[in-house]
Amino acid sequence: MQYRTFGRTGWQVAEIGYGMWGMGGWTGSDDAESLASLHRSVELGCNFFDTALAYGEGHSEKLLGQLLKAYPNQKLYTASKIPPKNRKWPATPEYDIADVFPYDYLIAMTDTSLKNMDVEQVDLMQLHVWDDHFTADDGWKRAVETLKSSGKIGAFGISINRWEPANVLEALRTGLIDAVQVVYNIFDQNPEDELYPLCRELNIGVIARVPFDEGSLTGTFTKDTRFPKEDWRSNYFTPETVAETVERIDAFKPLIPAGMSMPEFALRFILAEPTVSTIIPGMRKLRNVEANIAASDGKALSANLVDALRPHRWVRQPIPI
Repeated sequence: MQYRTFGRTGWQVAEIGYGMWGMGGWTGSDDAESLASLHRSVELGCNFFDTALAYGEGHSEKLLGQLLKAYPNQKLYTASKIPPKNRKWPATPEYDIADVFPYDYLIAMTDTSLKNMDVEQVDLMQLHVWDDHFTADDGWKRAVETLKSSGKIGAFGISINRWEPANVLEALRTGLIDAVQVVYNIFDQNPEDELYPLCRELNIGVIARVPFDEGSLTGTFTKDTRFPKEDWRSNYFTPETVAETVERIDAFKPLIPAGMSMPEFALRFILAEPTVSTIIPGMRKLRNVEANIAASDGKALSANLVDALRPHRWVRQPIPI
């Protein structure tokens, strides 16, 4: 496992971290399998774990708490997220921050997450949605200061709305944000335009999420792929979207080096961007943990190959999830 500096925090974090959404209650989740996978990741050098209160209404946080107890003498970095009070994803300019992230709510939800993980401090607490018109509000700023001064959090971040990487720039300029979490993958290259340059300027940690485009970039989709109605991915991957996605994947498949899997290729594309501090693929099975972490070996894709993937950028519009 290779490690990178997490912005101005100075933390040395695994460049392949662990996204814990799927084990919060996705179809087919199994706690025993999830815990075995988490333990295996630590054995292989993973030390950064991203969860959220909304993942199974605290279930994922509790699993992380169990993992922490198993390694009392080993530093494992914890990251969680405060859900919007109105429980609407994504945030939009029409929402009043009083209905999304009021001061008292931010404090109370952090306390809930700490209780779920049974810890006194979470290393990184993030807002699970954002709209930059919230920036002018003083309540969330006071909450950040309170949470840091009380020792309940080590750093503060924002999880940026899907496909809106520039919808956080004003917040970053307040100086209160230590990290951002953003969708970044072969299709979603937009963070490179405005977000990453500002993160470099301000020395802000970057968490790349959705490296496999919620599964499509694992190479397992066909045009007949469908998800149960109760699975949120049924809204994300409509029949029309699935068909276009498969066509776009087929277009870049010839670029994948011989002997390299598509998931490895997808991770190595992201690792080629030095602004990224860590990637958080969702991993519920041992084989996925081992395969994904194996991509962190210091062997980079060639600059020519990365450039060849530039035309495969796919600019998409935000949708309610």
